[in-house]
Amino acid sequence: MTSFLPVKADWSGATRRDLLAGVTVAIVALPLALGFGVASGLGAASGLVTAVVAGALAAVFGGSSLQVSGPTGAMTVVLVPIVARHGVDGVLTVGLLAGVLLLLLAVARAGRYMKYVPAPVVEGFTIGIAAVIALQQVPAALGVPTPAEDHVVLAAAAAVADFAGAPRWPAVALAVGVALVMLLGARWRPGVPFSLPAVVVATAVAQWAALPVARIGELPASLPAPSFAFLDASTLWSLLPSAVAVAALAALESLLSAAVADGMSVNQRHDPDRELFGQGLANLVAPLFGGVPATAAIARTAVNVRSGATSRLAALTHAGVLLLIVLVAAPWVAGVPLAVLAGVLLATAVRMVEVGSVRALARAGRPDAAVLVLTGVATLALDLVTAVIAGLLLAGVFALRAVSRSARLEEVPLEPGDHREEERALLAQHIVAYRLDGPLLFAAAHRFLLELTEITPVEVVILRMSRLSAVDATGVVVLRDAVRRLEHRGVTVLVSGVRDEHRRALGALGLPAFEHTPDAIEHAREHLRERGVLP
Repeated sequence: MTSFLPVKADWSGATRRDLLAGVTVAIVALPLALGFGVASGLGAASGLVTAVVAGALAAVFGGSSLQVSGPTGAMTVVLVPIVARHGVDGVLTVGLLAGVLLLLLAVARAGRYMKYVPAPVVEGFTIGIAAVIALQQVPAALGVPTPAEDHVVLAAAAAVADFAGAPRWPAVALAVGVALVMLLGARWRPGVPFSLPAVVVATAVAQWAALPVARIGELPASLPAPSFAFLDASTLWSLLPSAVAVAALAALESLLSAAVADGMSVNQRHDPDRELFGQGLANLVAPLFGGVPATAAIARTAVNVRSGATSRLAALTHAGVLLLIVLVAAPWVAGVPLAVLAGVLLATAVRMVEVGSVRALARAGRPDAAVLVLTGVATLALDLVTAVIAGLLLAGVFALRAVSRSARLEEVPLEPGDHREEERALLAQHIVAYRLDGPLLFAAAHRFLLELTEITPVEVVILRMSRLSAVDATGVVVLRDAVRRLEHRGVTVLVSGVRDEHRRALGALGLPAFEHTPDAIEHAREHLRERGVLP
């Protein structure tokens, strides 16, 4: 457990630039924290609390020096149906359970497996999240009450129908205006955070013109006292599946974000298991203050790196600045229109999709494109964890197919040593050697069965196994079937060059095995002499 605790070296690279980077990230994070808090159903105050508490704990205990954590769009997508089914107390309990699960994953050293998630799954997952976030903002952007529909697509359609019956153009103008300022500003000056100025100006216009739009409402002027009042032990078992989904998403998004941060920096490398520990601790504590489940935020982490951050001080400063806003500026923040926050999240959803990466994956081949599309559609139609599992399964099928197609059964010339030409020709008429290259897995095994059983009539077949890279149970069963068919035709089968890691599996064939092929050839010659085939 001591490997998860902070050490002095975590802060050795801290500089004044980290303070400036932290302030910049806080400017970007404020409207996002408010927006995701509202979108989750727990309110803007909950989003701010999460950004402060979870952001600070993950900064101190996490495995990345550059990571920024808080409420995110992906987590909001998961939380909305949980709020609908179990209420606010249920969401807080789910966050607590998810924190425990993340701590267990850290202790089990599960962080290392993140590197096996293929890029098409990640991109499809991101596209699906972006679509869900955008659809979630439709009611607020149109100025209509959030429909009671469970599915985000149906809710967006119901909101459009409500708007068509009684248009509310002020809300639309605010949402579209903020989104356009953010998107066009990002193209004009990519390093400048336009979200906060856009929110301030739009809020000022709404106040000055007394626009009839819904606002955030009253916010607490301090952090609430920690409490377990939400916890009901009788609901823990029923909430466990939701907690597993939240923990899986928090682990996935946090480790992805840490990998992105590593790629953007020169000498930073994250500790995946410690990152899981930090996120687990953050999610364990945030619900006590009324915060929603949190995870690392890729967009805020990218802003942190681009702003010159070199240590954890930047992420900790971001949390401190947000806390200062809670203590000082809560009355001003309460007047922000919900349509303005919807515009911020709409622009965020658009910027989540990296068009260049999607185009490159789509052109990489049909398998990658299929995984990308399936994961994206499943994210929108089902849920995030199911989408990732479906994407991984399809990617695994394509990977196994590619690996299996790389396997070959190749006839090779015999190596009879110093035999005379006449004897070599006679050997070639009765003994044939085949080399197995690549993996003998379930997808390739049946093709090998067909190729082996179609061998022209010979007396002895030698299977050279030195280049066999992998074999599974199906491969052994199918190979045994092929051997039995050959033996039924009177053909003797020998194996040579079996590698140590395959010796146990292939030992089930019960065939004479030789370390070197020349030894197998000599054994075959003796066998043929005994049968009178060779002189």
